[in-house]
Amino acid sequence: MNNILAIKVDGRTSNAVQVQEILTKFGCNIKARVGFHEAGADHCAMDGIIILQLFGDDDIAEGMRKELDKLDGVSPRMIEF
Repeated sequence: MNNILAIKVDGRTSNAVQVQEILTKFGCNIKARVGFHEAGADHCAMDGIIILQLFGDDDIAEGMRKELDKLDGVSPRMIEF
């Protein structure tokens, strides 16, 4: 498997701990991780996007997606190529 998982996170501060726990649980299956949120001198957005490049079995990736999808304000989408 070589998939990309895009995760939209609303309410970053309220969801950060649960999202990080799931990402840590599946950490051996994450090759790369990039996060984006709007930030400036007087503004830090409460929503963001995390892009993951995954490695391993498709079942593992789907398990991570399902766990993330259970969280309010978290929307994971698998991109297969």
